[in-house]
Amino acid sequence: MKQSAICQECHIHKDALEKAGMIMPDDEKLFNLAEFFKVFGDSTRIRIIVALLSGPMCVCDISALLEMNQSAISHQLRLLKTHRLVRSRREGKSVIYALDDDHVASILFQGLNHMDEAETV
Repeated sequence: MKQSAICQECHIHKDALEKAGMIMPDDEKLFNLAEFFKVFGDSTRIRIIVALLSGPMCVCDISALLEMNQSAISHQLRLLKTHRLVRSRREGKSVIYALDDDHVASILFQGLNHMDEAETV
């Protein structure tokens, strides 16, 4: 039997509202968080992040690994850098990219773990 997504009778649970209100960030922070998670909404960007889990790589290497042109990879890397998910450094004529910090890998692994759990249910 299909369960309805709305209450059949409206009853406000003040304790639940108070508890949720205490942890609710302000609207600007929630907007910024939503924008941050949108970056993860593109499979090319996810593939780049996964590639960088193995260590720093130049655009040429990422491009070869993902079988995409350097321009497309560079565009995605710029977006990832804007959101502080990757950082870059120049090494001679190459630009080397790496994950910005351990949080990026943690976010990715949390998502993968969640997907693995969903598959077993």
